[in-house]
Amino acid sequence: MESTISNLRLPLLITGVAGVAGYNAFHYFRKRFPGQVIGLRPHQTFRLNGDGIVAMDADDADGMRDLFREVRFRSVLNCVGNCALKSCELDKEMARRLNVVTAEVLVENVRELGARLVHLSSDLVFSGRPRRLEDSSAGLLGNYVETDGTDPVTIYGKTMVLAEQIISDSVRDAAILRISLPMGPSFNEHAGAIDWINSRFRHGRPATLYFDEVRSAAYCDDLNHVFERMLHNDAAGLYHCGGPRPITLYQIGQIVNRVGGYAPHLLHGCPRIESGPIPPRAGNVSMNSTKLAELLGFQPFQPWPAEPDWVPTDRHWHRERAPSEIGSHQLIRELLYANHQSRARSPAQ
Repeated sequence: MESTISNLRLPLLITGVAGVAGYNAFHYFRKRFPGQVIGLRPHQTFRLNGDGIVAMDADDADGMRDLFREVRFRSVLNCVGNCALKSCELDKEMARRLNVVTAEVLVENVRELGARLVHLSSDLVFSGRPRRLEDSSAGLLGNYVETDGTDPVTIYGKTMVLAEQIISDSVRDAAILRISLPMGPSFNEHAGAIDWINSRFRHGRPATLYFDEVRSAAYCDDLNHVFERMLHNDAAGLYHCGGPRPITLYQIGQIVNRVGGYAPHLLHGCPRIESGPIPPRAGNVSMNSTKLAELLGFQPFQPWPAEPDWVPTDRHWHRERAPSEIGSHQLIRELLYANHQSRARSPAQ
């Protein structure tokens, strides 16, 4: 559903446009509000250029202060952060600088101008372990709500918890949205869940994904509409912002493999305990986004993928193809990047 909101507080700053969520949000809002949206990307992503994109590291306190005072932002969508799990484990200072210091720098400028702040956090603030002894035997995992305590297993998750605390303590009227895997294109065609897996298969390389890491993937189309509504309203506090269908990383790999028409043997699967100590992997961190839906007055997310025929039924589903079934990169774009159910085609078609 196309948003009809037109009185969003402008100009708008979107940080972290090198990431999948920020990249897609920047292009969505830039189209909606031409000339009123600035996207911030780090200096090292020099290939990401275009109108409205500013090269600046988000922990550059002086540069950020100058930019805020020059443009006088009235709204900020903070998508900045380094979610490279292994890199964060191996360089804790880098993780702190990109995920914590950037939040500290941002809140100073938001408070000075009284700008509306919507901050993106992550489902990886949770471990996916049973929260009570009886939960494990009953299979009650995931489905996290906002009042559940955080217990991240990674440095990335720990720094995201710290960033949440900084935002909530310093900007009391800010909204914090915990997202999961944003499903949409990346600027370099090999970042994010879909494009990383697709790039492996496209070059004939295997991808090993986990049977028991469960996420709340959501279309970037849907996330963008939520971001717009949250920037427009005055809702404060913490909200889970994930799709309604829990899905494993291995299932995502199955879907990309089959929709793209790639060789089934390229997909490998294993339990996360076999992944090695670095980085540690979370389990079922699926989120319950009822609080957000009640705030907005409707269910903002389609399941990913939208067409149920493309949901794997077992670990061999991606091998079970009819002779007439032809996958392609174009089909990935049509079915997995966007949530236009009317364009979806089932495997039988």
